[in-house]
This record gives sequence, structure tokens and C-alpha cells, in this order.
Amino acid sequence: MIEELDSNSIEVPSVFICPISLEPMQDPVTLCTGQTYERSNILKWFSLGHLTCPTTLQELWDDSITPNKTLHHLIFSWFSQKYLAMKKRSEDVQGRAMELLETLKKAKGEARVQALKELRQVVTTHDSVKKTVAENNGIGLISSLLGRFTMHAVGSEAIGVLVNLNLGSDARTNLMQPEKVSLMVDMLNEGSIETKINCTTLIEMLMAGEDFESETVSSLSLLVGLLRLVKDKRYPNGVLAGLGLLKMICSHEKLSNSVVNIGAIPQLIELLPGLNPESQELALHILESLSNLQEGRLALKDCPSTIPNMVKLLMKVSENCTQLAMSILWAVCKLDPEESAPRAVDAGLAPKLLLVIQSGCNPALKQRSAELLKLCSLNYTETIFISKCKLTRTLQ
Repeated sequence: MIEELDSNSIEVPSVFICPISLEPMQDPVTLCTGQTYERSNILKWFSLGHLTCPTTLQELWDDSITPNKTLHHLIFSWFSQKYLAMKKRSEDVQGRAMELLETLKKAKGEARVQALKELRQVVTTHDSVKKTVAENNGIGLISSLLGRFTMHAVGSEAIGVLVNLNLGSDARTNLMQPEKVSLMVDMLNEGSIETKINCTTLIEMLMAGEDFESETVSSLSLLVGLLRLVKDKRYPNGVLAGLGLLKMICSHEKLSNSVVNIGAIPQLIELLPGLNPESQELALHILESLSNLQEGRLALKDCPSTIPNMVKLLMKVSENCTQLAMSILWAVCKLDPEESAPRAVDAGLAPKLLLVIQSGCNPALKQRSAELLKLCSLNYTETIFISKCKLTRTLQ
């Protein structure tokens, strides 16, 4: 019973808390000092060789423990009341969820919006309701509300419910119908920031399934909407959601060419310096994935900010980011060593590469750093390369 209650969400009387574990007691026992502990905790204390009271640090003149029956009764009674209240609330919200599902079968217009809004709130705040909705064909019912002629107000609330549920294979297949995906894309472009994030999340959930087909999300409107989302710095959560879906899209070769063709690479390159570390890593994953395409490498080379921005990220955010940035630099410099390598040297690449080589990074990263350093040095004599790099005597 106590385990089923979240003691972090209710204020438990301090007298019920074991001073050792700081958790509610279920089998309280009292020492000769008058202090009370959970039986298992104080026995463990004794087994470690301690012959003192943990709270007062007094030496014990008697190591016997006495069950505190009065406190045990108080704890049991208090938690029983809380448990019954919680169970009643749970039954109430599950019953209300069932009523809302029935309402959705008949309601139209604003009544449908309000029913979805309340169901969304219930599902978000009560995990037990998610199972109730799923077991009563709620997912299928809510999915059926999405289509070509769905009002955006209805679609927004319906998707807000769906992103909080566990979607099975059948549900994902249903939601991947072209008219439903088209509605999600429309709302991604035109909805509120919350709706945009939810649409992005739902599409990512659909793509994560084994039955996903890349043609489902091949719309250019989707990519345009995602780029708008990641460029809106007012909403970091939106940026993160958009980059997450772009990363997943770029893992599909058929789709990644479209990402390059709409000009995503220079836009992401310019965004990089202003992103938080988590978003920077996602953006680098996308760019590194696109660097495997010939068109992607050309777009990276043609963007003036690619090399300086990648150099700045080396050894700055994380080893993973350094590895991704290094891979992008290698792709660009390898594509056109005569033009790109000198630009990289002028951007301060050589000292950064030496720093990577001397660091505790993984051997593969060090090896790639050495190869890139060698590639950059081919256009110079040793003396000129050292002067170009502005190396200290120690680094020389």
C-alpha cells in the first residue's frame, strides 16, 4: 500500500519517517535511547559494527529493539486513508475518461473540442487513465477524428491526447494514412507552438515503428515547417523537437536528399552557435549524416560558416560533438583540399587538432585528427605551416 502511494507527492508526517533512509516506516522499532527506526535499517546499522544510536550518536547500553506498535498503527491508519482517497480519485478519473470517450462518439464542433481538451488533461495527469483509454478503443476513436476536413481546433486537441498514449502497430498504421499525416503537417506549419511540438512528436512516434514507410513523410511542407520550428529561438523545446525529427528523417536516404535540396544545411550551420548543447549535438548529427551525400558535402563546402563554426565546436561541448564536427570537417576538406584546407588552417584548426591528439579522447578520434592535420599541411612548407598555425614553441 505504501509503495503504491508516491510519498514525494504527499506530505508525510515527519514522525513516520525513518531517520536513516528518510523513507516512511512500515515496521518501526525503538531503541533504548527512545529513537525509532525502520527495523531493516537499524539492523543493517548494527551489522556494520555500530553500537550507537544513529541520531544521537549515544552509545547503547542495551542493543535490543522494541516494536513500536502504537506508531505502526498510526502509520497504517494514515496511509490507509490516503490510499483509499487515491483509489477513489483514480476510479473517478477513469470513470470520467469513459464518459468523455462516449461524448466524443456523438459530440460535434465546440463540444468535441471541449471533450478532447478535458480528456487530454486527464490523460496527462493520471497514468492509470492511459490504459483505460487504450482498452476501450479510445486510440482508434480519437484517430478517427483526424482527416482532411478536421478543424484545426479538434486536430490540435486530438493530437495532444495521442502523444501521451502508447501507440501500437495498428494505431500507427491508422495514423499514417496520407490525409491524417497531411493534417499533422498543416498544423505543424500553422498551429500554436504547443501544437507544432505535439505534431512533431507524433510524427516521430510514427517513424519509430517498424512498419514506417519513408514516403509517408516525404512532403516538402513538413521539412519547411520543421526548419521554421528549429529557427524560432523563443521556444527551445520546439527547437529540440524539430531537430529530433529532422535527425530521424535524415537517417532515411530517400528523405535526406530533400533536406539538402530545401537549403537546410546553411540554415543549420548559421543556427549552430546559438543553440544549447543538446540541440547543438542534434544539429551536428543531422549535418554529419548529410555529409555522407555528395550534394550534402557540396552544400557544406559552399557555406562560408561551415569551417569556422565546426572549428569552434572542437573540444568545446562534448567528445561526441567533437567527433561529429571532425567528421564534417574531414568531409569538406577531403572534397576540395586546395580550397578548404587553407580556410580551415586560417580558422585555427591546427591548434585544436593538436589539442585533440594530446587529450584523453578515443583513439579513433585522435587518428582522424592526425589525418586531418596532415591533409591541412600539404599545401605548405613546414616553416610556413607552423607560422600559419601560430603554434607556441611547446606545440611546435
